Amino acid sequence: MNILALIPARMGSSRFPGKPMAKILGKPMIGHVYERVSKSPLLSMTAVATCDQEIYDYIISIGGNAVMTADTYERASDRCAEALLKLEEANNLTYDIVVMVQGDEPMTHPDMINEAVQPMLNDPSIKVVNLLGIIKDTAEFEDRNCIKVVCDVNSDALYFSREPIPTASKISHISMFKQVCIIPFTRNFLIEYTNLPPTPLEEAECVDMMRVLEYGMKVRMIPTSHNSYAVDVPEDLLRVEEAMSSDDF
Repeated sequence: MNILALIPARMGSSRFPGKPMAKILGKPMIGHVYERVSKSPLLSMTAVATCDQEIYDYIISIGGNAVMTADTYERASDRCAEALLKLEEANNLTYDIVVMVQGDEPMTHPDMINEAVQPMLNDPSIKVVNLLGIIKDTAEFEDRNCIKVVCDVNSDALYFSREPIPTASKISHISMFKQVCIIPFTRNFLIEYTNLPPTPLEEAECVDMMRVLEYGMKVRMIPTSHNSYAVDVPEDLLRVEEAMSSDDF
């Protein structure tokens, strides 16, 4: 089984320009993500997919793998599809599973790769998985940068939103969940996904997975046992740095 991890990253984030190279504990964020992801024993290869020479050069300088892609993509999954095809051609092999790990998830633990991939190994009918985290406070629940998700009884996603869902006044007995952007696709489904036209709710929410749901397909949500905070804006750096200084990695 050939499993590839791809970390999409670009300097031109509208909310936080230059984000991948922002320092956390003295190291660029993209360096933390790459090193943590690459320690997963399940992976055949880890690479950063980027359209920026600065990111590419940094990853190569630390002995990592990087792939240059076009700078026209709106969705990280589309960037990963290009990188996948380039790596397959360069390495003369076909990958079975592609794990997309967003470059702003510096708290990624190698075990989280296993949490996300194992369900696909157990059940070949699963085409895409997202990790699921618990929202622990109202501020995170109301933060538009935190992607909320609600699931059905089979642990498949019903909807992703930047708005607080489910309705806050009705959730005293319901846990609030967020998407953690460690997302394995089967190789063929990633290619299929990127050949589908973008959908209205995907564009409204700015969430890749809404394209999957709008075409009537399933996204399996798997709880993670690890705490994780993404870096969306500069203010997130302090919280993440404090959390990482005492995590168990």
